[in-house]
Amino acid sequence: MEPTQTLARRFWTAIEPIHAVVYFAPEPLEAAKKTGLRGFWMSYFAGRVAPLGAVPAPAVEAVTYGFAPAMVARAIPDAWTFASPSAVLEARLASAPEALRHHADAAVLASAGELGDLLWEAVAGCRFDGRPLAAAWSGVPRPSDPVGALWLAATVLREHRGDGHVLAGVANGLRGVDAVLTHVATGAVTRAMMQPTRGWSDGDWTASARRLQARGLIDSGGRLTKTGGALRREVEDLTDRLAAGPVERLGSTGVERAIDLATPVSRHLIDTGVMPVPNPIGLPRP
Repeated sequence: MEPTQTLARRFWTAIEPIHAVVYFAPEPLEAAKKTGLRGFWMSYFAGRVAPLGAVPAPAVEAVTYGFAPAMVARAIPDAWTFASPSAVLEARLASAPEALRHHADAAVLASAGELGDLLWEAVAGCRFDGRPLAAAWSGVPRPSDPVGALWLAATVLREHRGDGHVLAGVANGLRGVDAVLTHVATGAVTRAMMQPTRGWSDGDWTASARRLQARGLIDSGGRLTKTGGALRREVEDLTDRLAAGPVERLGSTGVERAIDLATPVSRHLIDTGVMPVPNPIGLPRP
């Protein structure tokens, strides 16, 4: 099942790797370790939610949705005993542009100023009702460094879309693990990739499969049924509709210009192996 390539989806596909460099390049992980955080996943969860402050595990579980509570609990709240949210945020804001400068093509990254301005204009079109991660990141001051400003704008926009994706999944009656299983059932990602990176046990997986089969969404082989395919299309379509504000703010000409500027940066990150495809995000090469 291929989602409809709306303008909102093409925009996300083009800019997502600019944000996601923090998960795949070594510089952000090294910077997080220097704050005292231990390991990739503690750095991941603390880094994503740092603008929210020292929030407890249940809050992190809610906003990260597709991750198993037990996986979150291994990182949070312990992370805050090793490093303060402000220190984690500072490390991320410094290391993300460092990673982009190191791994992105210098010639295409020269457009960071113009692209950043476009993305910040798109941010001005965001609404943050029911979107705690995006709202928190939107409150982080815009850096004076154009590459840092570009990364932060891309981050606000991806968390705005991500929060909307959670809303779409919940609105369609999916628990976090159910969202992961139905994503696997589309064929875009594999169980071998998603189960360990999202922390669900075999028991969790089996219980979700039974629940989804009872709803008529997947068959006994774990494939989407016609009903399941329609539900996944609705989740993706609703995600795009909820991400329409930034696109409307830029207008089609502005969005196309942003896509034209972002795509070479993102393709370089993918083609040089910094960001793998396939990946747990489910992001294709733009």
